[in-house]
Amino acid sequence: MTRRGAMPRPRFERLRLRAVVVAFAALAAACTTVPPAPPSEASDVLSGRLALRVEPVASEAPRSVSAAFDLRGDSRAGTLGLSTPLGSMLAQARWSPAEVVLTTPRETRRFASLDELTREALGESVPIEAWFDWLRGRPWPGAPSAPLDAAPSGPSNPPAPSFRQLGWRVDLAQFGAGTIAATREAPAPVVTVRIRLDGS
Repeated sequence: MTRRGAMPRPRFERLRLRAVVVAFAALAAACTTVPPAPPSEASDVLSGRLALRVEPVASEAPRSVSAAFDLRGDSRAGTLGLSTPLGSMLAQARWSPAEVVLTTPRETRRFASLDELTREALGESVPIEAWFDWLRGRPWPGAPSAPLDAAPSGPSNPPAPSFRQLGWRVDLAQFGAGTIAATREAPAPVVTVRIRLDGS
């Protein structure tokens, strides 16, 4: 069957993936999906929905993506899978001391670090290493952190203490409801990640 009716691949996509939105487009044009992550111990798995927004700078338009996620392993070795609401895998990041890999339905690419991978895949660097602790309501022990003033709350349901780390403001005011928000205000552009964990 001819592919003449397929959408042409944008010029910038040949240079690099600017956002996970590219994975959505790739999924629509591809016949295969990314293989699921290998099984892991339940205690090592964090899953839910995430929404990432990159605020506009100068003439650039805002960028955003929303997807289900599955985070396994730890900061040293693990996987982050992103999928559609129907469960089709869009992209999977995999890292270990030996390699850092991003797989989409179109291609598999290797990177020097997780920072480089997230910058390529999302358009901005996101500290995936720290998510294993942030999503459990605590600072990552791999970098200094500073507490933030907690929002007022009732004595029966005090919020987890919010904090700053790695240039991000991690808001845990709604952690009891399974919601975490992290914002990087500098350097520009402003990046916000909101996550709601499954089972909340």
